Amino acid sequence: MKGEQIPNKMLSQDAFSTWLGIEILECEIGRCRVAMTVRKEMLNSMGKAHGGISYALADTAFGFAANTHGKFAVSIETSINHIEALNEGDYLVAESVIENVKNRLGFNIVEVKRGDELVALFKGVVYRTQKDWE
Repeated sequence: MKGEQIPNKMLSQDAFSTWLGIEILECEIGRCRVAMTVRKEMLNSMGKAHGGISYALADTAFGFAANTHGKFAVSIETSINHIEALNEGDYLVAESVIENVKNRLGFNIVEVKRGDELVALFKGVVYRTQKDWE
């Protein structure tokens, strides 16, 4: 399977990302941009988006980009910095770009933006298995 096709297959099998309303904007080998809109049922008790929402969007972009190399890839360490609070109706875009690839490990940084504003910064390490995407 061609690498840029893998994220579409992954999304079709991902009930959680589908529930979030994540859409793929563009993908190529080592890079993926995804987007979603914050809905009312995603808000916390303070009326802001739960931190897990931007985390999940970034994690999806991360996973999609990491798998474009054609091997099953799974995260082994991730973290996020929440920079700005998010509101209902915010349209978020997350872009994951491979920073470094060494053997079976890949290092990604994902920027989550609301328009041109950086609202979260996600960092992750992925382990690439020997299993091919078919």
